[in-house]
Parts: sequence; C-alpha cells; structure tokens
Amino acid sequence: MVHHVADSHMNSIIRFKLALTEEVPIIKPYYEEMWADLVDSEAPISISLSLLDGLHARWTILLKSLSEDDFNRKLFHPEQGRKLTLTYMLGLYEWHCRHHLAHVQLALDHEDSFA
Repeated sequence: MVHHVADSHMNSIIRFKLALTEEVPIIKPYYEEMWADLVDSEAPISISLSLLDGLHARWTILLKSLSEDDFNRKLFHPEQGRKLTLTYMLGLYEWHCRHHLAHVQLALDHEDSFA
C-alpha cells in the first residue's frame, strides 16, 4: 500500500506540473494493479516512505507558490471523461492519502488478529 501511494503521488505531481505548463493537458492513466505486480513493489517500505518525504516536500513548495488562478487550471482526465481543476485534484489526492492511512491504522490496531 505504501508503494501504491508513492506511485500515485509521483503521478500526481507530474499531473500538476503538466496542468501548470500546458493548456488542459490530457493526463495518462496507469494500471495500478499491474504496477503493484512489478518487482519494485517488493522493496522495503522504507524506500517508498523516503520517496514520499522528498516528493511531498517538493509538492508543498510547488503548492505554496500557486495562485488562485493556478488552482483553477484544468487537466483532462480520460477515465472520468471531463476536465478537472487542480483544486479538485488536490482534494482527490488528499482524500486518497487519508483513505490509505486509515487502512494502515486499521491494520495496526488489529495486528494481533493477523498473528
């Protein structure tokens, strides 16, 4: 799951940069399940946690620099078939992170059940 969040957030910052530098770019979906089957998903979780630390630091710098007009910039999401603002995308990624954090917390709260 940690590797999935790292994959997702790597894609997210690229999507933000595309929307900030192009007029309504079409973002490329990716096959999350297939990415999870690749050998790097077997790497120690610490690698993805380190990646997320650096990625979130860079993303925070970028986000803090954005104006209201920047957050209103759009990209086209082919899976949803519509244009989405960066404000919407930020909310989506924020929810996504909290969603998976809740999974981790649930597993930690019940780790004795898995022994």
